[in-house]
Amino acid sequence: MSKLAGFQRKYLRSLAHDMKPCVHIGQRGVTAAVIQTINAALDAHELIKVKYIECKEKERKTAMADQITAEALCEMVGMIGHTAVFFRSQKDPKKRKISIPRRSPEKL
Repeated sequence: MSKLAGFQRKYLRSLAHDMKPCVHIGQRGVTAAVIQTINAALDAHELIKVKYIECKEKERKTAMADQITAEALCEMVGMIGHTAVFFRSQKDPKKRKISIPRRSPEKL
């Protein structure tokens, strides 16, 4: 997966604004079961929100987000408060729900 540009992240964050978190991470942190759930959610939705329930330290949330990004082969779009947004494009082009803009709106 190629790195997302800033305007693409902004577009995905706008799509995720009204979404509710579909994965919650508790005191055990990122486990194999959590990664499995995240993979299933990304396969189904492409764009998901993950809520950190027990974790309040920013460094720990960032470390967990990096772990999710590495293990689930996705990209973090943004994090606000205790909620992070992740994106992974569907492998099958026919099943893709989200079309990411290729050019910045300012350059059109």
